[in-house]
Amino acid sequence: MYTDLPADQLAAYLGSQQDPEDFDAFWAQTLAEAQAHPLDVRLERVNTVLSTVDVWDVTFIGYGGEPIRAWLRVPAGASGPLPGVVQFVGYGGGRGDASENLFWASAGFAHLQMDTRGQGAGWSKGATPDASGSAGPQVPGVMTRGITDPQSYYYRRLFTDAVRAVAALQSLDVVDPTRCAAVGGSQGGASAVAAAALAPGLAAVCAYVPFLSDLPRAVQVTDAYPYREVRDYLSVHRTQAERVLGTLSYFDAVNFARRATVPALFSVALMDEVTPPSTVYAAYNNYAGTKELLVWPYNGHEGGGIEDEVAAARFLQGLLAVSEPAGQPMVAATATAAASTSA
Repeated sequence: MYTDLPADQLAAYLGSQQDPEDFDAFWAQTLAEAQAHPLDVRLERVNTVLSTVDVWDVTFIGYGGEPIRAWLRVPAGASGPLPGVVQFVGYGGGRGDASENLFWASAGFAHLQMDTRGQGAGWSKGATPDASGSAGPQVPGVMTRGITDPQSYYYRRLFTDAVRAVAALQSLDVVDPTRCAAVGGSQGGASAVAAAALAPGLAAVCAYVPFLSDLPRAVQVTDAYPYREVRDYLSVHRTQAERVLGTLSYFDAVNFARRATVPALFSVALMDEVTPPSTVYAAYNNYAGTKELLVWPYNGHEGGGIEDEVAAARFLQGLLAVSEPAGQPMVAATATAAASTSA
């Protein structure tokens, strides 16, 4: 049922999140520290039962010089350069299995699906530890990991990984670096919006029911997890609310949306208790670039499901699909990328 603002108020709602004065300096420093480490993209061909999609196991260097895993999936035998999509995963999930999630490669894209550090046991498996995870009290989950300081907060590491994943995709010979987009739902949608604001050279972004939006409101108006993790933490650490909310302001999709200008497709579900629709509207209404919004009146956190993905594919095909120049076979192009980035 509807539990949030009425439709006319949603359309105009800009949110309650404030912009930290040093937001840009914080992220400039964070990314400069990451760039001090070579990207070091490595690819290993995976033998699967698939006949229409080729798969590579990818490793690149993310936050703190730590290796991050990903899958690269491309149409079998395709020649590059192809348009590219980097996909970020929802809360609790990892990159899954090599033979899963074939949609984007089947639609003609080079598809890099980033693993999610420290997650991947909730609903799809992962393989990347959160090696830099800070010590200190936290509620189960990652929403409160390092939450008393922006420098130690979990999403500083994850969003840095996301920016590095964009660079990893753009580095591959099979990919046209000028035709790359970021996509994701929920936590993955927030990561995609952050990448749109922080990663150079992205051409577009698709964010389905993005999590981590308008956080001051979100933690007060829904009883659902993962936002409930923050409330659980503050119910014990009663004097830390100002400090915690100050940390969260550096990771709010609303503040990234204010800085992102590439064409964007958002979706929102009006019966979503996990990411209340007002919080999604706050990110969408603050988005600085050209944008479209898919509204699903009778859905919860699943949003539009496959309808979101099909709409995103059509959106990106219209923006990114141009006549493919003759290129080397996929295997040769990828092998060249591995050789040139692994030295």
